[in-house]
Amino acid sequence: MNIAVVGTGYVGLVAGTCFAEMGNRVICCDANQEKIDALNKGIIPIYEPGLADLVKRNAEEKRLFFTTDLKRAVQESQIIFIAVGTPSKNGGDVDMSFVHGVARDIGRFLNDEKVVVDKSTVPVGTAHRVRDIIAKETKHKFHVVSNPEFMKEGAAIEDFMKPDRVVIGVDDDNAAETMKELYAPFVRTGNPVIVMDTRSAEMTKYAANAMLAARVTFMNEIANLCERLGADVDSVRVGIGSDRRIGPSFLFPGIGYGGSCFPKDVQGVLQMARDAKYDAKITRAVHDVNEAQKFILFSKVLAHFGKGKTSLQLVSQNAKASKKDKLEARPTLEGRRFAIWGLAFKPRTDDMREAPSLSIIRRLLEHGARVAAFDPEAMPNAKQAFGDALHCGHTPYDVLEDADALLVLTEWNEFRNPDFDRIKKLLKAPVIFDGRNLYSPARMKQEGFVYHSIGRPTVRK
Repeated sequence: MNIAVVGTGYVGLVAGTCFAEMGNRVICCDANQEKIDALNKGIIPIYEPGLADLVKRNAEEKRLFFTTDLKRAVQESQIIFIAVGTPSKNGGDVDMSFVHGVARDIGRFLNDEKVVVDKSTVPVGTAHRVRDIIAKETKHKFHVVSNPEFMKEGAAIEDFMKPDRVVIGVDDDNAAETMKELYAPFVRTGNPVIVMDTRSAEMTKYAANAMLAARVTFMNEIANLCERLGADVDSVRVGIGSDRRIGPSFLFPGIGYGGSCFPKDVQGVLQMARDAKYDAKITRAVHDVNEAQKFILFSKVLAHFGKGKTSLQLVSQNAKASKKDKLEARPTLEGRRFAIWGLAFKPRTDDMREAPSLSIIRRLLEHGARVAAFDPEAMPNAKQAFGDALHCGHTPYDVLEDADALLVLTEWNEFRNPDFDRIKKLLKAPVIFDGRNLYSPARMKQEGFVYHSIGRPTVRK
């Protein structure tokens, strides 16, 4: 098939490349000339394991093309995927301007019957809105399909090539058959292609991510309760995960979810609920608990190092300075230096969008601390966020020297079995704050560390 993918971000680039891998001719289109020039040189704008090799091979074999020429992409393709960004505005509204703009341009360039597919995560009712926008621009026949993606960053190629299911929202039988034919090579093992109406398909994406976010958040809340009651959340996790009705996935406690999907999609559900005048209490609680969870590890740091050391800080009663403002003595980390392992919101990606590390580093800096960090992939993005306020090392051990403690914020495999003797020699004192529960408390006690983790008893010397 001839396919166009509009948008070469995470979803568009992975989808377009995987479609090309199955023998289709794919034109990936983006308005960003620099990005297209880089892709034509084989430079991939995101880190995703295996993607660079797939792009190179399919480009060399003339199945995958990159261009800024949307008219060409539309007119040379049978199926056109819209995979542009749908970022959250302030307050949680979804910014649909990119989707609507592309739909308008597609309508202007249509030259015969096409299938237009919403691949971006979009609010319920978007397919109808896209249909109306295109219809105003053309007299050619077209069909609009909702086909949400279910890729995990760090495993996107595997997820796309071997999907658990393919969801297709359609209002036309012919369009449904075209989409089934396109996805047939990906579901040869029998995983389902589920056909439904467009509104249900759009809601399926939001419901899936909101459900997974709720599982993560629930376990974080249970972990916080375990700490107060003297229970071990690792034992609790195994105990409930062995129940077939629950299962073991997404039950690992930590310092909150981040990334481009869960935060945005939870906010998207809340916005749709507000628009429908429905109070989505559970989803709102998921968001609120997750935001608080991002500061759990910092609170442990402050409790450990901030005792007895305070500074006078100006406390405002509102956004504008007033006579009610006052100086208060608050705990400070002035003069402290902290090493951080892990910046990305999860391993196997360089994505720092909504990452807990952002919240933790900001708090450390605001309290007067100095911070040095290492991440296998995300350090360039971290430097963009913090500039010279954040020192980045070349290896995990570079950042440990003369640090008061190590904070583990992302569960990269290379952090799982480190040289603990070397860590102790480099740190001022053997103190670790583990936001991902990578290490055994028994092992940490044996190694002589003060060890703080999530939902488990603190190890003290």
